[in-house]
Amino acid sequence: MTSVTSVTSVTPDIPPVSPLRLNLLRVLYGIVVLGLGAVVWPRLLHRTPPYELMEGVVACMLAAFSLLCALGLRYPLAMLPVLLWELLWKGLWLLTVALPLWRAGALDEPTWAVLVSVLPILAFPLLMPWRYLWQRYVKQHGDRWR
Repeated sequence: MTSVTSVTSVTPDIPPVSPLRLNLLRVLYGIVVLGLGAVVWPRLLHRTPPYELMEGVVACMLAAFSLLCALGLRYPLAMLPVLLWELLWKGLWLLTVALPLWRAGALDEPTWAVLVSVLPILAFPLLMPWRYLWQRYVKQHGDRWR
């Protein structure tokens, strides 16, 4: 009996991703699912007064994001764009909102609270399969337009 040391890709040009890396991705997806499941879903399901506009938009987006991350538990590579979206929006927020406020000495308490909740994103780049992402989303030919 042979042991499998890597997960093969559908396309031969795309490098395999090790089971360890796949399971680390599952941990990331699981953290998101558990975190949002504990915070967002109870508020969404048991809220009696109507949401303010942006509060409702954010709650629904986060609930949808948690469902997509739940799919990532089963399909960690297929759902990588979801983690990339998370990495990109939080990275942009850190660079364009938090950093200028911090430099100006103007971080208020609500912004500090968001900053603390965004900082765990710094672990994402360490766990992402960058070679796979590069081959799959940059070097691989895109889908036909017609």
